[in-house]
Amino acid sequence: MGKLKSIEICAGAGGQALGLELAGFDHHLLVEIDKEACNTLRLNRQYWRVIEQDVRTFNYNEDVQIDLLAGGVPCPPFSIAGNQNGKDDDRDLFPEMIRLAESIKPRAILIENVKGILSKKFDLYREHIEDQFEELGYKGKWKLLYSSHYGVSQLRPRAVFVAFVDDLIDYFDWPMNITNPLTVGQLLYGEMSSLGWKGVKEWKETANRIAPTLVGGSKKHGGPDLGPTRARNEWKKLGVNGSSLAEFPPENNFIGLPRLTNKMAALLQGFPDFWKFSGKKTNVYRQIGNAFPPPVAQAIGLKIKDAINKKRKNKWQYKRGKVLELNFENIS
Repeated sequence: MGKLKSIEICAGAGGQALGLELAGFDHHLLVEIDKEACNTLRLNRQYWRVIEQDVRTFNYNEDVQIDLLAGGVPCPPFSIAGNQNGKDDDRDLFPEMIRLAESIKPRAILIENVKGILSKKFDLYREHIEDQFEELGYKGKWKLLYSSHYGVSQLRPRAVFVAFVDDLIDYFDWPMNITNPLTVGQLLYGEMSSLGWKGVKEWKETANRIAPTLVGGSKKHGGPDLGPTRARNEWKKLGVNGSSLAEFPPENNFIGLPRLTNKMAALLQGFPDFWKFSGKKTNVYRQIGNAFPPPVAQAIGLKIKDAINKKRKNKWQYKRGKVLELNFENIS
């Protein structure tokens, strides 16, 4: 049935875009406001059509049927690490997703955010979002997914909203748990040992669990560290100094708790080893820490694709059955 076409807003460093591409989606275009994130997208996929623009000024007027409108809209309005101002936060871009859904008219919609949006505090706002999409002909539902259930070596809970036109949602099932993730020690052993660190084997035994959730921060808040005090304490239990990031892995005679490099953070986020990032250290870590893990996006994308294709197949079989029935009558 061929690849399905998608448009993604707030594309960031391409975590969701890569996952959806692996699931079989052909990105018609990607919209992202951050210059370095746009450079990251172009650096890895020269054939992706990347638009560097604030989504609030972006309009789509092309005569191309889009199957999926996706976006990881900013998390700070709903994050427990922030003030949770929700719809009153100027970074809330759910209204833009609704506006674009009205003009693009995709078959399906995918939005991911932090688990905070599923809290009781935002019950009314979630209902408002569902009502707005329903007025446009979409039926949707929410679910909390844990990235570790899809092979990502960190817990990283994500709130995911999917919506479909017509009765397509009846063909959609949430992805099942796919695989157990590697521990931090297993995943990062190669990088931690790359400069000959003598203590790496002992460290690997200490780093025997998955990681706490990476926190990328925003331009307003957050820097090149691994999150607030509670998160840093969890990293310490894994034998990692979470106060800052390192430029390089530990060298052979290093003593103490090693720091993560951006490459290590990217591996923990589920990016493949070959994925490159553009920008300075803090900006790159922000791209990584705010990304939607590609394996999770792929798992959801496969289920969205299956729902659309099952609907198409059923319609085709129905039409084919009618044709055969008429042919039979004509012959008799």
